[in-house]
Amino acid sequence: MFFKIKIISKKIFWGAFILNTFNKIYTIFISLLALISVIMVVADFSNTININRVPYLWIDNSILIIFTLDYFGHLFTSKNKIEFIKTHIFDLLAIIPFSTIFYFFRLSRIFRIVRIARVFRFARLIGLMGKLQKNSAKFLKHNGLIYLIYISIVLLLISSVLYALAESVPLSQALWWAVATATTVGYGDISPHTLIGKLAAVLLMFVGIGFIGMLTSSITTYFTDTHEDSKYDQIIKKLESLERENQELSQQIRELKKDHL
Repeated sequence: MFFKIKIISKKIFWGAFILNTFNKIYTIFISLLALISVIMVVADFSNTININRVPYLWIDNSILIIFTLDYFGHLFTSKNKIEFIKTHIFDLLAIIPFSTIFYFFRLSRIFRIVRIARVFRFARLIGLMGKLQKNSAKFLKHNGLIYLIYISIVLLLISSVLYALAESVPLSQALWWAVATATTVGYGDISPHTLIGKLAAVLLMFVGIGFIGMLTSSITTYFTDTHEDSKYDQIIKKLESLERENQELSQQIRELKKDHL
């Protein structure tokens, strides 16, 4: 009997472990898709790309389908659907295909004239940003990764400005050099020649090494915590089971006392 209980406990533990791991991988996957969508919408705003043309249209529609399935899947499994809709406004904004709706009703020319289409696209951008923040918040809080990201961005911008001033190059070129250096890629197409430029390069190298190390540590911790969460869930289930057994025993004792009386 004890051996059977032990086997069942192990199955419950590994089931919870696999489920928690899958949920965390899925959360990271959704966060990456939201990040890609944000980048594409921002690039479309700046006229760098046209999101309504191939291949960006295919990518955008594929992500839209995944987000739609994710939203309605959670909606159908939610116990309180009204509350779910109220608390997931960003997710709803992120899946509304405004441009497709306008095209379907043949209103694209009107919206092109008054530029309202961009307003609705901005609403979708807000939804995507909210979805990204919600899904990535827990991961970014591990080991204070969010603070390292803020510091790294500030140092990246400062180094870019210093390099641009010292080397007399455009800021866009300096920013490209800063990103290539910080990510330890170092293409070598741009290199500093002044003392300030070289100091900025050294600073970015240390920032890049520290950031990559911290990111790796946060990912490891994020998935390691799954094991601890599974243990905690198993302990809670055992305590609940013991509590039920205790209540049943108490009830049986009371019934026995009544019989004796």
